[in-house]
Amino acid sequence: MKPSLTSALVPVLCLPLASAALAGETVFPARLAGHAVIPAHSLIAPPADAPRDAWISGKFISGRIETPMSVEGTTGGLHGNRGTGLHYPFIGQPLQGFSGFAMNRAPDGAIYALTDNGFGSKANSPDALLFFHRIAPDFEAGTVDVRETVFLSDPDHVVPFRIAYEGTDSRYLTGADFDLESIQVIGDTVWIGEEFGPYILRATKGGVITGVFPTMLEGAELRSPDHPSVRVPAAAGKDWRVPRSGGYEGMALQPGTGLLWGMLEKPILNAEGAEEGSFLRVMAFDPAQAAWTGDSFKFALAEGATAIGDFNFIDETRALVIERDNGEGDPSLKCEGAPQPDCFPNPAMIKRVVLIDTAQVDAEGFVRRIGHVDLMDIADPDGVSRLETVAARDLTGRFTMPFFTIEDVMAVDDTHILVATDNNLPFSSGRQLDAAMDNEFVLLRVLEMLSAR
Repeated sequence: MKPSLTSALVPVLCLPLASAALAGETVFPARLAGHAVIPAHSLIAPPADAPRDAWISGKFISGRIETPMSVEGTTGGLHGNRGTGLHYPFIGQPLQGFSGFAMNRAPDGAIYALTDNGFGSKANSPDALLFFHRIAPDFEAGTVDVRETVFLSDPDHVVPFRIAYEGTDSRYLTGADFDLESIQVIGDTVWIGEEFGPYILRATKGGVITGVFPTMLEGAELRSPDHPSVRVPAAAGKDWRVPRSGGYEGMALQPGTGLLWGMLEKPILNAEGAEEGSFLRVMAFDPAQAAWTGDSFKFALAEGATAIGDFNFIDETRALVIERDNGEGDPSLKCEGAPQPDCFPNPAMIKRVVLIDTAQVDAEGFVRRIGHVDLMDIADPDGVSRLETVAARDLTGRFTMPFFTIEDVMAVDDTHILVATDNNLPFSSGRQLDAAMDNEFVLLRVLEMLSAR
């Protein structure tokens, strides 16, 4: 067994609940150093041997729709049901939002990046293929080069349940099978954290699934309502403990130990079906043994935060975590009263990159939060930003990321981090009231945070 994180824990003062982890947290400055964009309406062709069904995607977003580009996407009830200007079903597969960066880069220096499950749920994504990419942002040009897209498949029948394209020769996986949220690459093996099980998936660099591993915590399997074995009626806290869309939003590869640490997106439920607390479970998986080690810690959510978006180490103990609320849009345009076309009913407030130190875990199991940068308050004195943001305030010299889901973070060097978005095509907006958000790649200079201990 490889060395575990718990063998290196440093005791710290234990205060009630999660207060020790949050006490004295520093807010570090951030400066915009680069901005690159993939337009929201970016589509790719499925593989030549994919079923014809995959050539028109999004047919089941709302009922069954046969006519391509006939229904406009909206921001949904939480965000005012405003139109986004994009219409589905799509001809081809949406390049869509990015839901995870691998810490290790490809041999050519490109970033391994994961695309989300499709259109947000198991039921509406059976024609959305699953894939990851090698990408390279060009901050001088403001563009992103998608160098390779790899589609996931199960030709050897490793997946332990019936997949959407079960009877096909190619057996490509879809968003009805898994919800991909985090990725790491170790040698020639790709590891993916997903939400429906939640499972850890193992695959080749060619996208062939070679292992599907259920989540184990304290000797019991953790399941979500979308786990293939969960049937109605099902009792929250008994039959499933991981909330829907609450699986592995982050999965970090720890240098030195070689362990994968899976961080659940939302708090799990206790036996009574209530949240066990305002914190997230983080559990260690040994890829060499393909088994859970039993080690874990807790990440305390700040007040108002509801979930995380990504999780990556920057050295053997310190790591970055995206922490967020469910809002989108600039807070200066918050609706007063009922939602209107010219305001955001639930604007973005908490969008952060948090620095934690996994070598410091208190007696209650909470990891130390060193500090964070505020993604809603980034300095841009040089006018690096390439996109306008609608707001009822002066944003001159400032850059914000007022998005529902910001789901990618990694260290670039000792001075910079890269943050990117999941645009939830065709549903999310943020920068504008009536336009779908793009896929944004944001380079931040955060020397003070990266040097903090």
